[in-house]
Amino acid sequence: MTSVTTMTMALEPTHRERLMHLARQVSFDAGTRLFEEGRNADRFWIVRTGTVALDLHVPGRRPAVIESLGHGELVGWSWHFAPYIWQLGAEAMSPVRAWEFDAEAVRAMCGQDPEFGRAVAVWVGRVVAQRLHASRVRLLDLYAPYGSGGLT
Repeated sequence: MTSVTTMTMALEPTHRERLMHLARQVSFDAGTRLFEEGRNADRFWIVRTGTVALDLHVPGRRPAVIESLGHGELVGWSWHFAPYIWQLGAEAMSPVRAWEFDAEAVRAMCGQDPEFGRAVAVWVGRVVAQRLHASRVRLLDLYAPYGSGGLT
């Protein structure tokens, strides 16, 4: 994936290297819940292989899938913004291998090195903006009388 929101595109090599010192390899079986909406956001992941679905709790129904994430993409951004509570849920849709990061350790590193902290904040902000835009387009496709059409 060549999205500007992937870690390899968003962070310069020295910042990536610094962040990767905190990474640990994890794997999830298909169907494993990574996190639940409303719970403490104490970690985040970068997908190495597989697919993770972000979903929204819908009372009386299965969670509604909002977006699917794959190789190189950030899973979870709520860890970066107080009160550090997940805004969505996430589930492995296939076997997933990922890099896992302790949110508190990354926030501490960001506080100790303002340049690194700014780079991480810009990266996470771009992810949030991209996902908000994608959600807007999906909502327009679902509910607007003529589909998403052009942006005015």
